[in-house]
Amino acid sequence: MAFRSQQLYKKMVKKVGDSVPPKVMESMKKSLPNSKLVMGRANRGIFAGRHIQFGNNVSEDGGNKTRRTWKPNVQEKRLFSYALDRHIRVKVTTHALRCIDKAGGIDEYLLKTPYQRMDTEMGLLWKAKIEKLYQELGQAEAFFFSPEEEARIEAGFEEYRAARRAAKKSSSQDPAAEGGAS
Repeated sequence: MAFRSQQLYKKMVKKVGDSVPPKVMESMKKSLPNSKLVMGRANRGIFAGRHIQFGNNVSEDGGNKTRRTWKPNVQEKRLFSYALDRHIRVKVTTHALRCIDKAGGIDEYLLKTPYQRMDTEMGLLWKAKIEKLYQELGQAEAFFFSPEEEARIEAGFEEYRAARRAAKKSSSQDPAAEGGAS
């Protein structure tokens, strides 16, 4: 494992702790990028492989070249995670937003993106958390109502709706409620 991936792994272990199963941590350790350098601000968001690009400004007259850079289009967004049942405030590039929309949400994007392509600490942390939650959901027991119990519950809801409709109808027929009686 290269120095960069060792650092990433140590930070992930420190942040996640013992809450993630060892099998998931081993698979993450094997798939971390080997020698990839990531710009500092990309560690604080999801950049989907977008980084600073370099090139030249070329003058029209003499063809003189001047070095310049293009920074990625970074936006601060609140993305809703169904697995965590809350909003996540994160800095993302517009390319990452399109990838998230295509995947079907932040949870699906993080689950579908392999660890090798997830080159930021924040992305790796959220990916590990969501994988842990999905693993726990897979082990949870499902509970179903019997058909008779479902029918009884539905009848109760129907009675409640009928009572609300009757209350609305009686309040709308009351002339004092309309405010027009004098």
